[in-house]
Amino acid sequence: MMNKISLSVAALAIVVLPNASNARTNMRAVGSSTVYPFARIVSEKIGRANPKLGTPIIESTGTGAGMKLFCAGVGERFPDVENASRRMKASEAKLCLSNGVTQVTEIQVGLDGISFATAKNTPLSAVTQRDIYLAIAKTPFGKVNTAKTWHDVNAKFPALPIRVYGPPTTSGTRDAMGELIMTPPCEANAGMAAMKKSDEAKFKAICTAVRSDGGYIEAGENDNLIVQKLEANPGTIGVFGYSYLEENAGRLKGLTINGIAPTYESIASFKYPGARPLYIYLKNAHVNAIPAMRAYAAEFTKESAFGPHGYLLAAGMIASPNGIRARSQNAARSLSPLDFKSLK
Repeated sequence: MMNKISLSVAALAIVVLPNASNARTNMRAVGSSTVYPFARIVSEKIGRANPKLGTPIIESTGTGAGMKLFCAGVGERFPDVENASRRMKASEAKLCLSNGVTQVTEIQVGLDGISFATAKNTPLSAVTQRDIYLAIAKTPFGKVNTAKTWHDVNAKFPALPIRVYGPPTTSGTRDAMGELIMTPPCEANAGMAAMKKSDEAKFKAICTAVRSDGGYIEAGENDNLIVQKLEANPGTIGVFGYSYLEENAGRLKGLTINGIAPTYESIASFKYPGARPLYIYLKNAHVNAIPAMRAYAAEFTKESAFGPHGYLLAAGMIASPNGIRARSQNAARSLSPLDFKSLK
């Protein structure tokens, strides 16, 4: 009888103890490498201000990869927060719903600009969106890309080999580059505009797919690594968030696009073609179990953090317009769920 009782207790322990021992209360965020430096500053500030909450764990996975992790389920094994350099997609919302992640709060935390940068001594300073599209698209206007140098793209440019270090497909910066920088000049072509109406999937592939023959090199989610590669390989171009350009302004120069340089003012006014909003997404089902989630949302949206004179601006973030900031602050307080039907 004693053996049977012992076995029963042991079996019960196997079921119960792992949940108790594995349960966590510290916050875990995944997602954008662009948002990562801002998120790290916010998390460290939370950890110092309230040690009981712990310092939130911030992982740089890329927006797309982070969304897959975030939407994979509810429970301690899954991230609490997604940091994103673009808005959530309808397909990602569908994944969330299929895995029981039914309520998510969306908060815009600031602006950023997709910067094209190079070493100071590179003989290339100004490009257009069309130049970029012709240089890095896999099949510009439906034809195989044969351009080897920037001179092949535009006779005004030097015969500098096309070598662009940029983010991978898991990155929100890559998505935004395709949408904001590459698609407009592609769609300006009459044939492509017609294709958009008849075959949108093919249109998107032609307008946003990048070449894989060495002209565009995926450099992973570490934007600091791209900066290092630009310094080590003069004449190459890098693609990353504005904050990394500002941080390395003494070593790199930003290319003007359509005559507009990436600056705080040009991005804040959306005059710069690569200007984009940044977001955080909170998994509402985790809020009661992970106290730092509310603190994270509140800290990220304080005027002293993301306002026009906030401490995040020193790290390269650009303040959103007043109305957007007010909505973000309200969302951080109420944690109102995002209407998934509003997503594209």
